[in-house]
Amino acid sequence: MKDANGKMSLGAASVGGLLAGALAQLVASPTDLVKVQMQAEGRRILQGRPPRFNNCRQAYAMLYSNGGLKGFWRGAVPNVQRAALVNIGDLAAYDYTKQFLIREFGMADNALLHAASAVSAGFMAAVLGTPADVMKTRLMNQPVGPDGRGTLYRGMIDCLQQSIKNEGAMALYKGFLPMWIRLGPWALINWMVFENVMLARGGKTF
Repeated sequence: MKDANGKMSLGAASVGGLLAGALAQLVASPTDLVKVQMQAEGRRILQGRPPRFNNCRQAYAMLYSNGGLKGFWRGAVPNVQRAALVNIGDLAAYDYTKQFLIREFGMADNALLHAASAVSAGFMAAVLGTPADVMKTRLMNQPVGPDGRGTLYRGMIDCLQQSIKNEGAMALYKGFLPMWIRLGPWALINWMVFENVMLARGGKTF
């Protein structure tokens, strides 16, 4: 997807990030569902309600009994969309910021440039990913009926419409700060390590 000069356009970087994030999250969605369920279990216990499971194995068994094999991918659509958006923000913002700083400010391709680009990448990943993360969490945490379907939302669009109607548009950015706090350091470490590994191997930076 690179041009003759070995550079990748913002559009190509966005498409690459979207596809990579979507495919990876589609595969990982069942484990993410279990993680969300186990996090929600702590709130149930604090409310004095009986625990539904005690470990990961029991959580998988509960999900299978409630929705079958297909139940493991409950909330997969917003989950995949979230990962795709996070990856677009991360990959495209890093590449664009890096090229912009080199072109406009003449910065050298060194650790300072990599860190500045990574900070931008982490912020954009949080901006693009938080709304889908909110939808994903609500879909995964909703009660399930006898048919294995959620009882609160018919799907992602319905969840989005209900959230905006009942709480306003800013409901889509609930949890933005912790999302940024998580993605910011991750992007910084990820890109700094990646660039140094590439240099150590005698290759070119991103």
